[in-house]
Amino acid sequence: MAAAVNQSVKEQFGAVAAAYAVSAVHAGGPDLTALIAAAELTGSEQVLDMGCGAGHTGIAAAANAAHVTALDVTPEMLAVAANLAQERGRTNMTFCEGDVMAMPFEDATFDVVTSRFSAHHYGDPARALAEAYRVLKPGGQLLLVDSIAQEDATLDTFYNCFELLRDSSHVRNWRGSEWMRMLAAAGFAGEMLDRYVVRLDGASWVQRMRTPANKVAMVQELFRDAPAHVRAAFECQDEPWMFSIPSALLRGRKPA
Repeated sequence: MAAAVNQSVKEQFGAVAAAYAVSAVHAGGPDLTALIAAAELTGSEQVLDMGCGAGHTGIAAAANAAHVTALDVTPEMLAVAANLAQERGRTNMTFCEGDVMAMPFEDATFDVVTSRFSAHHYGDPARALAEAYRVLKPGGQLLLVDSIAQEDATLDTFYNCFELLRDSSHVRNWRGSEWMRMLAAAGFAGEMLDRYVVRLDGASWVQRMRTPANKVAMVQELFRDAPAHVRAAFECQDEPWMFSIPSALLRGRKPA
């Protein structure tokens, strides 16, 4: 499954990489500010940004790290990230094509590993966490931001359904409780640092992914016909089309 997911991610995101360089949701926000603060970078750290996308997280970390390695499975995304880093004057970054579930790095290489809004595309998140644990130095930390499904089964199903309609490479928005279990299983001391609500404009959300018109219509119908408590949970608005999604910042600490 993981190989098939990686191929789907390459096909989906290779064609739309440039849009993620200018996406406001990805370029900044309180979650990115909190992630960088939690990293407590002093200028000596080796940082890995796994599933780097357009490079926003790695570029932010590079301002206060010794070096940042940005890893992504999609070559077009890496090209966008490298160009953005050059524009921002970040000369302490390396860009590497690779799979988060089989990373091309030695054990105990990095002080900090980051992952922001990419984990819902991991075909085998447990394996990706095990890899993050492996490449971290003792005492190092993984900082992960992603969309987080609600613990309520109906809301969880609704959330993942509309995400998959919009983007066929979507695997799953995991619940917070699931992330905590997966972090523990990988050997981390896990904690939920904060939760966020991200307000999205529906039109730009589907345009960024170039979602086919028939799928867009299905998503809009799903939102319109959703039960009242589901619409309330996602703060649905029809005109203009807007809604909110939950996300969270989690930390996994590797024992010293």
